[in-house]
Amino acid sequence: MTRVAMVAAFPGELQSLVRGWPHSTRNGVQFWAQRNPEEEWIAACAGAGQAAATRAFAAIEDGGPVDLLFSVGWAGSLRADLAPGSAHNLAGVIDVRTGERFRCEAGAGELWMATSPRVADRQEKHRLAAAYPAALVDMEASAVARLAAMRGIPFYCIKGVSDGPDDRLPDFNAFLAANGHFQTARFLVFAVARPIYWPALIRMGENSKKASQKIAESLLDFLL
Repeated sequence: MTRVAMVAAFPGELQSLVRGWPHSTRNGVQFWAQRNPEEEWIAACAGAGQAAATRAFAAIEDGGPVDLLFSVGWAGSLRADLAPGSAHNLAGVIDVRTGERFRCEAGAGELWMATSPRVADRQEKHRLAAAYPAALVDMEASAVARLAAMRGIPFYCIKGVSDGPDDRLPDFNAFLAANGHFQTARFLVFAVARPIYWPALIRMGENSKKASQKIAESLLDFLL
């Protein structure tokens, strides 16, 4: 049986893809799986950041070897010409901490993405755009790419644009727990008292839903 694995950070990134799939949770990792006699598609998320992505992949691998690996989810745009809500099949990923570059399998897109250890704010997005040949930024993909390279597994990366390079958003880093989980209740208390962020947060929510749908469409086009 061919095992296709998809690693994301948060359930919302996967919701359009895994709707109706059996769901389970183990040791802080959420799973969704769909099987037929020839293939198993399994998606997992454990939170933001490379450590969380590594935990998600390890939990998938506990069920058996992986034959094809995808990093999927939301990313911030470093370029104004990438429409929020769109999804992109990437050419490769750059780890900002180490400088490593991981190419996706042949036939992927032309855009590269930077993986940062923190949620990139407006200033950081502009810095990354100047420092790297990257169009997007996330927090997980380079860890997934590194795991794929270590095992000789074909790697692909499909990311949906949740926010643009000049969006003025709150500092989400303050609401990420050490395990990569987002502290939603704390953030809501913060955001309710700061209406200056409401328009941008509403746009981000709408664009994230669109991006989730586009990610699902891109994955299904690839796999079916």
